[in-house]
Amino acid sequence: MSFPYIDTHAHLYLPEFDHDRDRVIDIAVHKGVKKILLPNIDSSSIGPMNMLASAYPGVCYPMMGLHPTSVKEGYREELGIIESELVKGQYIGVGEIGIDLYWDKQHLREQCLAFSYQLDLSITFNLPVIIHARESFSEIIEILQGYRKKGLKGIFHAFTGTPDIALQVIEMGFLLGIGGILTYKNSTLPDVIRETNLQHLVLETDSPYLAPVPFRGKRNESGYIPYIAEVIKQIKNVPLDEVAGITTQNVLDLCSMSHG
Repeated sequence: MSFPYIDTHAHLYLPEFDHDRDRVIDIAVHKGVKKILLPNIDSSSIGPMNMLASAYPGVCYPMMGLHPTSVKEGYREELGIIESELVKGQYIGVGEIGIDLYWDKQHLREQCLAFSYQLDLSITFNLPVIIHARESFSEIIEILQGYRKKGLKGIFHAFTGTPDIALQVIEMGFLLGIGGILTYKNSTLPDVIRETNLQHLVLETDSPYLAPVPFRGKRNESGYIPYIAEVIKQIKNVPLDEVAGITTQNVLDLCSMSHG
């Protein structure tokens, strides 16, 4: 394969990979997934994430953020930790951040405040954001309206919106993170892919979650990225190299990392 893939979203530092993490990464690299971006969850995941990034320099790249489902009463202390980590300068993005109204409607106000705070951090540190939007597109887009022309850029992770929402997101300068959901029988994502230029897409797994068909219901791995690329290739009717090459370049244009 001429062009390598990039998995823009994988939690390979989680306990689900404790017994075979090295093998999972070796398989991914062998299958052409040469870089894997690691979004943070909260203060408890920083240590394991950074250990993995240190063990695989040039392959695993850490990001720093507070996941919306980790936004509880003590979220301000968590945000302080996130900010102090970003000062260190070793992270390539602010994520995973956003609003999740599927798991937790109780802390919507806190989630909105934490989201806005971390958007400000991304501007301060000139880093892209990785946005988690679950049953919250209207809330997130409303907040993002206040950041127009501020240089905000990033990825809507695990995008599940309509073609109309996709247009709004792209018009605001964001990329769509496409993963295993695309391969599910009742997914509406094929309609989005048909109407979206490859220049606006990146690939992701969200490992260990959301494994693509034929692995649905099992643990997801970064090595499954080619399955997602293959479905995009079929929908767009373009060569696989084109899917790999353009989506990889989209990530390299977004994030500061070595091109090797």
